[in-house]
Amino acid sequence: MFSRISVNTVNWILITGALLLVAEILFFNTGLVFSLLFLGFLTYMGWKNFSHAVGKIFFFIGIISVFFTVVNMMAVRFVVVAAIILFAINYRRSSREPEYIKPKTSDMAAVSNTVEVREEPLIRKEPLFRNRFFGRQETDEVPYRWQDVNIHSGFGDKIIDLSNTVLPDHPVISVRHFIGNIKIYVPYEVEVSLHHSSVFGRAAVFQKKHDSLVNQTLLYETENYGRETGNPELKIVTSVFSGDIEVKRI
Repeated sequence: MFSRISVNTVNWILITGALLLVAEILFFNTGLVFSLLFLGFLTYMGWKNFSHAVGKIFFFIGIISVFFTVVNMMAVRFVVVAAIILFAINYRRSSREPEYIKPKTSDMAAVSNTVEVREEPLIRKEPLFRNRFFGRQETDEVPYRWQDVNIHSGFGDKIIDLSNTVLPDHPVISVRHFIGNIKIYVPYEVEVSLHHSSVFGRAAVFQKKHDSLVNQTLLYETENYGRETGNPELKIVTSVFSGDIEVKRI
């Protein structure tokens, strides 16, 4: 049933929801952004100190407050109502126009015998990291097989240690993170290209340090990156709303 929903319809719902969100922030609820930032910070501090009673209280207060704040937003209500209406319309349409599955006829079988259709072999592999909204993640301390990293996450620290794996010629690390620190440990023989954007945070890239990043983008490359020296060339693309990034040799 969901296959009958066009991409354009979904896009229009999302665009309208985004416009309503902007209108709500600018005209109806100007303090919404600051409220969400404060509640997000409260939740993060609670998660960082979750082992203590005060940390648990801060975490659950932040989570519950964020939930009710988001639910009460005009844009979210519109998207929910539009999704329910869209579901009802498509359910009614599928009831009136059921999908028929026809078996192959002898003529179709004859055609399939004349044209050989080869199935493309695919091998599914497990990623190093999975998308998680909460939690600290880091690579194994024992040797592991490298897989390119491409994740997005909410709260917590990410630690990627490349000293326990064999890198290919062009490995890639892509991390889109909301609140938390990102640490990447790189062997000395690896060339590095870094593209990092941050709304609030700090950065330490080898010997270069930035004590305050406010809505900035950093671009760094090691001297021999792209010169075909035979060493692996690591490409790092990271973005974080609030948090530090550290890239160091190990």
